[in-house]
Amino acid sequence: MKHRNDLKIHLFNRLTATMRKLILVLLLNAVSFSTAFTQINPEHIEIIRDKWGVPHIYAPTDVEVAYGLAWATAEDDFKTVQEQLLPIKSLMGSVQGKDGAIADILVQMLEIDSLVEARYDTDLSPQFKKVAEAYVAGANAYARAHPEEVLHKGLFPVSAKELVAGHILGAGLLTSIQSPFTKVFSGSITQDEVPRGSNAFAVSRRKSKENQTYLAINSHQPLEGPASWYEVHLISDEGTNILGATFAGGVAVFHGANEHLGWAHTVNHPDFNDVFKLTMHPTEKNTYKFDGKWLKLEKRKAKTKVKIGPIKISVSRPYYISKYGLTLQNDNGYYAIAVAANRSIKQAEQWYWMNKATNLEEFRKALDLQGIPGTNIVYADKEDNIFYVSNSRLPKRNPNYDWTKVLPGDTSATLWPNEYFPLDSLPLYLNPESGYVYNTNHSPFYATGEKDNLKPTDVNKTLGHPHVNNNRSLRFKELIDQYDKLDYEDFKRIKYDQFYGEKLYDNRIINLHGLMEVDAAKYPDLKETLNVFQNWDHKTDTTAEGASIFILSIRKLTSLMRSRNAYKNWGEGKEDEFVAALRYARDHLMKHFGTVKVPFGELQRHVRGDVSLAIGGGPEILAAMYSSPGENGRFHSRAGDSYISLVRFTKDGVLLETVNAYGASAKESSPHYTDQMQMFVRHERKMMTLDLQKVRKEAERIYHPGK
Repeated sequence: MKHRNDLKIHLFNRLTATMRKLILVLLLNAVSFSTAFTQINPEHIEIIRDKWGVPHIYAPTDVEVAYGLAWATAEDDFKTVQEQLLPIKSLMGSVQGKDGAIADILVQMLEIDSLVEARYDTDLSPQFKKVAEAYVAGANAYARAHPEEVLHKGLFPVSAKELVAGHILGAGLLTSIQSPFTKVFSGSITQDEVPRGSNAFAVSRRKSKENQTYLAINSHQPLEGPASWYEVHLISDEGTNILGATFAGGVAVFHGANEHLGWAHTVNHPDFNDVFKLTMHPTEKNTYKFDGKWLKLEKRKAKTKVKIGPIKISVSRPYYISKYGLTLQNDNGYYAIAVAANRSIKQAEQWYWMNKATNLEEFRKALDLQGIPGTNIVYADKEDNIFYVSNSRLPKRNPNYDWTKVLPGDTSATLWPNEYFPLDSLPLYLNPESGYVYNTNHSPFYATGEKDNLKPTDVNKTLGHPHVNNNRSLRFKELIDQYDKLDYEDFKRIKYDQFYGEKLYDNRIINLHGLMEVDAAKYPDLKETLNVFQNWDHKTDTTAEGASIFILSIRKLTSLMRSRNAYKNWGEGKEDEFVAALRYARDHLMKHFGTVKVPFGELQRHVRGDVSLAIGGGPEILAAMYSSPGENGRFHSRAGDSYISLVRFTKDGVLLETVNAYGASAKESSPHYTDQMQMFVRHERKMMTLDLQKVRKEAERIYHPGK
């Protein structure tokens, strides 16, 4: 018995020593963690609200500014901040139900958390890690102070690693990261319809009557929600002074301008994602062929909870890991997926250094990080450099395969290599003789004047860049070619153009001709409708009656052509479909307005809270607007022109005019919930400044986080 008791005492002492060491480590970690944030004194951080409610955040250091940015963003749109982070913790399904669960599953299958865990300490700079940690400290502090606003009790505290993971997911969605999953889950391995959205263009002094350099930041995004824009001005004594827009939850400005330079993003469409068909063993389950050998798939499971009414149920989806990485099964077999978005964790850090760049060399150095997996970048600066690159981080794939199709998944020859095309290998334009660069989500081979455009053969074909224009690119070119030189008023006219030009390209717009050609003599019931429509001048301003008929008609036409799987072949529209679409438009207008002569602004409204305003613009217009059904037969704007910033680099400094779709706050109780809507629909903007002293002088409120 004595020996047994001695053994117990010995084991207890060893366990106690171990526990002491563990407790010491935990305490040291806690002290280290605490020390990082005891240095952030909210009293050092100023949140300066201007008369529009836009936060100008000043602090001595970038770290303190990041804390202030998190706090200010949470004050204005804490719900969206959380929606960016919920899928990273597999909580979106618990909050939003089935649609949210899809995001949870996607994040788990991409194993973004493992990627960040493996690379966080090595791939990110010490400076940026401090910034990221300060940002989440600000978000966590707001959550502690406002527990009633927290969407799920399991979300906070958030870590810096989870913040970085959220940026990976967000940047991935801009490269259609969901596309290959949709293909495989649906069992339909086909090309996607090209997404729409965003304009950006820059004009150099050589094409400016006023000897100024112009930049238009004109993204087409959802007007609300996780992909909508939040305007902010960040200022520190460490060289940061930038005004622009980010997504709620963004740790830096995503596009905007500082005293030296500015840039805009648009979505681009090289071959970001590939699908591989595996060759499976005829009898051995989960066994596939690779380089002549039979290998076992590693089975894993993605799990989440789905909110259904008052209850939450657990759901799961199996997935596999092969030599290609993520592998999924459908009724047609096993398919592996490779995506560009989960091959780096430097997305957020790249934007941070882009914010701090003071010249083209520093800006290009930031781009060389290649953290952001895609998006075009259109740039201008005070030295009159203009620059465009169809940015991507894509591997040097085997040129012997057609990467536009499903690839064989049984050979190392189709594996993505760990070697990527550098920036200078991408479609890139610097100071073209034509004096301008532009992109409207179309081909990078039509980016400036014809004599300065690259040829497809100038770029590696495996990058998969499209070779086609769209309606906006053709309209932009039609407009800018009218000017030998242009002034700022001309520049604004191009940006706010609402006309379907003479050259119509986009798939939906091609059918404008088909609708126009319907013969009223054959369809007497459509006589009045066709009379209004066929005399329409193709403008989509708020007074245009023909635009109301057109927008309603293409909604019906979309449905009809999808039903026979012809949506991607719009040129094959049938006469009976055109007639049915026009009748739908007529019936809708008669039912809700009592006439087919309805000004477009009566049909399409810009609505938030108790404010409802007429708004123009339509699909594939330069001043684009997409709408969804609202009340009383009207349609409400939902995406398109959103945050707009027009930048001029002059001999006296940078001039900034901006507007957001609704206002600086997403909270209904705020006076800034709707206060920019009138400007927005009238194509007006507010003057902004980077001058801290002027910002302070004109401020409506200056305070510290938590005060």
